Amino acid sequence: MHWPLQQQLVEFRCLALQAMAWQRPSRARWQGGSPGCLALIRMIGWKTYRRPDEKSGGHGVGWSPIIPYSFKVPDGWEETPVSIADLGGTEIDLRFGNPKEGRLSVIVAPTRRFADDLDDATIEKIGTPEKVINAFGPEVIGENVEGKVLSTATAEYSGRTYYQFELEPPHIFITATAAGNRLYLFSVTANGLQWKRHYKDLKQIAESFRVV
Repeated sequence: MHWPLQQQLVEFRCLALQAMAWQRPSRARWQGGSPGCLALIRMIGWKTYRRPDEKSGGHGVGWSPIIPYSFKVPDGWEETPVSIADLGGTEIDLRFGNPKEGRLSVIVAPTRRFADDLDDATIEKIGTPEKVINAFGPEVIGENVEGKVLSTATAEYSGRTYYQFELEPPHIFITATAAGNRLYLFSVTANGLQWKRHYKDLKQIAESFRVV
């Protein structure tokens, strides 16, 4: 895992601006910096995980090679073993966790489970945010999501659309997107106490998910 050089430079500039601001009489108006700078400053010590190109998995009939994905986690989060007995079964590609803060998983499913003409899928082709969370949310939480979706958002990065959901109960963030002939479901969850203490970090992890 690594912290990209470009983000290191942005982080340095943000910290420099913060230091300059606190040396001026007008520092009260600056209040620590822009939201973007504050987010970067909060993420000091975070690491970026990128799925290795050579990692095996999911290369059966109807499956294209997995397009790598990445996400950010704080120090102390580590990869954990995947069991086919877990929710999501053999489609769980990765698990990460920190026993004091929470855990995450990545489910990668072939789009041919849902339609025959989605070899170059986008999340929009699969459906609306409501359709996607109603259809695939149960694969993540193990039960119907009706009445559990607290918020829904749509974001776009490098031309790819991501659907972002917050559900309760259980306490969980889900980010969904599609690429190639695969659907990606990235979930970040925690127990009640962890959710209360680490909500901002857990949300930051969920929003950092990208298919490269």
